[in-house]
Amino acid sequence: MTETDQLIQRIIEGIQEKKGRDIVHIDLTNHEYATTTGFVIGTGNTKIQVEAIADSVREYVQEKTGQKPFNYDGYQNSQWIVIDYGTVFAHILLPEERERYNLEELWADANIHHIPNLD
Repeated sequence: MTETDQLIQRIIEGIQEKKGRDIVHIDLTNHEYATTTGFVIGTGNTKIQVEAIADSVREYVQEKTGQKPFNYDGYQNSQWIVIDYGTVFAHILLPEERERYNLEELWADANIHHIPNLD
């Protein structure tokens, strides 16, 4: 497993830790114009949950891999928080924001992996 694969797995686990749902990994490694190797997208039901999931991802990734994000943004309104790990971006969104921006459709030509919800 590569370092990027481990990072992706830890981001997914961080999202699942706070009951994030509808997790998707968009693999952009073979996409000519992508500036990153991929996105991990998850949904939280409330602004409080979106913030808790983003905090969980940051804490979990740092604890398990030692990596800190280069940057993060979106805590001002907690409708869409993005965490930049350079090779991978984590996006945590409210359902209506996720539907509005539809990142999966934007990158529809990429390899998209749906992660089953933990129930």
